Amino acid sequence: MKNFKNVFYALLIIQFLACSTEKKEDKNSIKTEKESKAQFVLNEATNSVQWTAYKTTEKVPVKGKFTQVNVISGGEGNSVKEAIHNAEFSIPISSIFTSDSSRDYKIRKFFFGVMEDTKLLSGKLVIENDSIGYADITMNGITEKLPFSYLIDNKKFSMATKMDVLNWNAKSSLDSLNLICKELHKGLDGISKTWAEVAINITSTF
Repeated sequence: MKNFKNVFYALLIIQFLACSTEKKEDKNSIKTEKESKAQFVLNEATNSVQWTAYKTTEKVPVKGKFTQVNVISGGEGNSVKEAIHNAEFSIPISSIFTSDSSRDYKIRKFFFGVMEDTKLLSGKLVIENDSIGYADITMNGITEKLPFSYLIDNKKFSMATKMDVLNWNAKSSLDSLNLICKELHKGLDGISKTWAEVAINITSTF
């Protein structure tokens, strides 16, 4: 009887261990299924969004960037072009950076802060052919098409464009920023000016 009990307990232990192993294997298989099978994933790339604004009548450049970009849809493919095409993204205004904290604050508060939906910029990238595309950019509650040119060099995507913020009904924002920066935006002619044009350069290195 004692031997029978020992055998019985041994069988129970073996069965328990077998069940535990199966559960671990199931978890591992679930994790693998959730992992992307795409070769190029925009969320895993090194993404850089650089911009250049201009002040004074001499058009002095003011450079900055956004330090955070969130891919909210798409952004995967078996080539760089596939990963970029139809990718949707959002950019928090709070991630603006110009190496001058006072300037960052003024841009957030007196430019973007005057707009509707002031927390995020959002958009969708569309590739049209081997050299051009466009982005549907949503800013100030308005969505407009922004054409761009691009290059793909090995695993690096680079795009360049120029944005006129007046197309997004941002004159009030521009006036607000120019007013708070009136003295800083004066040129040699004594005129204070903030340009509506903004150059944008985006790179994604996979």
